[in-house]
Amino acid sequence: MKVAVLGAGTMGHGIAQVSAMGGHEVSLRDLETEIVESGLDAIESNLDGGVEREKLTPAEAEAARDRITGTTSLPEAVSGADLVVEAVPEEMPIKHDTMTEVESHVDPDCLIASNTSSLSLTEIANALDRPERAVGLHFFNPVHIMNLVEVVVAEQTSDETVAAATEFAEGIGKTPVTVTDSPGFASSRLGVALGVEAMRMVEEGVADPRDIDTAMELGYNHPMGPIELGDVVGLDVRLDILEYLREELGERFRPPQVLKRKVRAGKLGKKTGEGFYVWEDGEVVGVSGSGGDEQ
Repeated sequence: MKVAVLGAGTMGHGIAQVSAMGGHEVSLRDLETEIVESGLDAIESNLDGGVEREKLTPAEAEAARDRITGTTSLPEAVSGADLVVEAVPEEMPIKHDTMTEVESHVDPDCLIASNTSSLSLTEIANALDRPERAVGLHFFNPVHIMNLVEVVVAEQTSDETVAAATEFAEGIGKTPVTVTDSPGFASSRLGVALGVEAMRMVEEGVADPRDIDTAMELGYNHPMGPIELGDVVGLDVRLDILEYLREELGERFRPPQVLKRKVRAGKLGKKTGEGFYVWEDGEVVGVSGSGGDEQ
């Protein structure tokens, strides 16, 4: 297959990498050359890491690299594609514009997938003239390590599209679960619920972030605690998802003030160097203040 991935950020370059590792030809597209190059560099680093850890042979890593090309041209990226996966920002107008443009350049039987983690896939699919080919492929970060993919079924999605999306996920070594389009799907809704309660516990002084995360890692065998995970995902992303879920599902998803303060202060987590934790070179080196304006 030819797979086009739109968006070369954290999720996009990860999806491109695992697709290439699964044997597909991949085109990775973003708006700016620097972003595309950054995504390709991240893939290179991940593949080198896989070789160092003996998860990949040098030949397998080189073959995956050779299957990926980068571009800033959407028509070039999606030309001849069998599957397009959008990993653009979580804003409905951007999703709609992307879907509309993609459909104008692809063949009628091309699958068009969204990596949205919480937005309504049914609403996203409404941008298409043939919405039955729309499907959610919700990957998890880091994509090259996490095995789960949610195959999200919109109201319009055909059975054939679900089958093809499931086969693709299995073919790249992932474990797909099928969920009906609903706010937050399954994983985001449950994960955000855990994360927001952990933030409230920090806000109330129940325990500090390290102890809360350690409790979930050791007590429930979570690979990463909910506070650290929020920092990795991005606190601005967490806030947007909570606001959406609050609107759709009610006050139990009301964002805590500590989260709002962090976002207002630009302390968005790992990507800015500080959130609930302080980060250096991608690693936690300390705990931030409890509010948005502490040093």
